[in-house]
Amino acid sequence: MHDPSLEQVTKSLPRYPAGAMEELDRDPSSRKRFLSMVGGAGTATVFATFLAACGGGSDDDDEGSTAGGDSGTDPTASPAGGAAATREPNPDPKEGTTDLEILGYALSLEQLEAAFYTDVIESDLFTGADLGTIKQFGEDEQVHLELLEATIKKLGGEVPVAPKTKFPLTSQAGVLKLASALENGGAAAYLGQANRIRSKEVLAAALSIHTVEARHAATLNSLAGLPPEPQGAFAVPASMEQILTFVQRFIVP
Repeated sequence: MHDPSLEQVTKSLPRYPAGAMEELDRDPSSRKRFLSMVGGAGTATVFATFLAACGGGSDDDDEGSTAGGDSGTDPTASPAGGAAATREPNPDPKEGTTDLEILGYALSLEQLEAAFYTDVIESDLFTGADLGTIKQFGEDEQVHLELLEATIKKLGGEVPVAPKTKFPLTSQAGVLKLASALENGGAAAYLGQANRIRSKEVLAAALSIHTVEARHAATLNSLAGLPPEPQGAFAVPASMEQILTFVQRFIVP
């Protein structure tokens, strides 16, 4: 089994049209409620940055970032374009995808991550401060998992059964590299769904989890000897297909 590669979970996605982030940007009352949910006025800077990464802004800016305006540079590596440069005008990415389906997808990833950290702790490969970090990250994933379960139930959905998993836990270096890939994949997965979510409340929950996944990833990147920000100033989203293909190797049929 090959070690998972960060490139496998951070490839560019098809271009997305305007979504909930832009709606929040245009609606002051909704934006105020959103900011209060995710941390108050101090979160405004984070919101602005994330909106830029998702391609928010004026309608003119959106039109200038659609397909056909290729400047010959990699859109996923361009701070000027951010994730907006990966959008595609048609079809509407929200069509055929519900918030409940996205929540179920996110919960499945959190279930896998929680299982991974449980197995790592039980492997006795780590001690001291590193073990403390791993335990904290595992607790965070459990809290994410419980929040998503509660949200799915509140919306009348059915909570997906946690998959049986098996991870290659043979060395500290290998485990740290795998943990880094999983957390980077988790952050990319939430970013990949941000513009597909209809409900502002669900979006707020997803963004609050996304930031923690990214912090986990940066910490694990450093522990694994990888760059804290492997993609530079702007994160690259990942599609459901990319992430599910990546994690399939750890799921027992």
